[in-house]
Amino acid sequence: MRNLLLLSVWLWVANWATAQDRQAKFTSFDGTQVYYEVIGQGRPVVLVHGFIVSSTMWQRGPLIQSLVKAGFQVIVLDLRGNGLSDKPHQLAAYQHDAEAKDIMALANHLQLRKYAIVGYSRGSIIAARLLVLDKHVQSAVLGGMGAEFTKADWPRRWMVADAFAGKPRPETQGALSYARSIGADTLVMNLLQQAQPVTTAAELGRIKKPVLVISGDQDTDNGAAADLAKLLPKSTLRAVPGTHNNTAASAAFAGAVVQFLQQ
Repeated sequence: MRNLLLLSVWLWVANWATAQDRQAKFTSFDGTQVYYEVIGQGRPVVLVHGFIVSSTMWQRGPLIQSLVKAGFQVIVLDLRGNGLSDKPHQLAAYQHDAEAKDIMALANHLQLRKYAIVGYSRGSIIAARLLVLDKHVQSAVLGGMGAEFTKADWPRRWMVADAFAGKPRPETQGALSYARSIGADTLVMNLLQQAQPVTTAAELGRIKKPVLVISGDQDTDNGAAADLAKLLPKSTLRAVPGTHNNTAASAAFAGAVVQFLQQ
């Protein structure tokens, strides 16, 4: 009897833990397998990583723990072409908002009726698309990003694409070297830049949801965050100490994001 009781308690704890935290893959809209993790319980927040890296970027700082402690459920994923998700080698697999559609499919898979989205660097470009495409997104954080992504001919975008097509410049050699050092698929990195979505200034101007635009006070890699904030009718602009490479891992960034999402 005692053993049965212990077994029942163990199963209850195991099931509770599974409900709290889980790692899995799901099949997205076009058959691509996308890796994701769910941590904690509460109001759902989806974190979208930047270029070259994967969802492990969020492990370098306190944002996940801070959100869970504040009563949020955190969902992270490896965007297609990155981390543990599938890495198709066809341009068509990344075009037509495929990455944003993956997140929408994941939200549907997890039965999220409403959720917030937090993007950093290139992740902010995907988060901006979700503000336009998905009515279930209630608020967003766009980190480490200016307004240049609103133009298809953004020079930095095409300079990076060239670097991963075998034509690096001194300004992009560091990104290429880093990608190679971590074993990133350089062909995929090129395809991601080619297929990178554009959200126009006019589209941003029609977004009526609250958006935190946040950057490091030494970060101008992707333009000025203030220029992006001006395009969004319900934006809040914040600067925290840091550069483009270290801001997302800072306690100040985590604190500002949690404060904004609690409003």
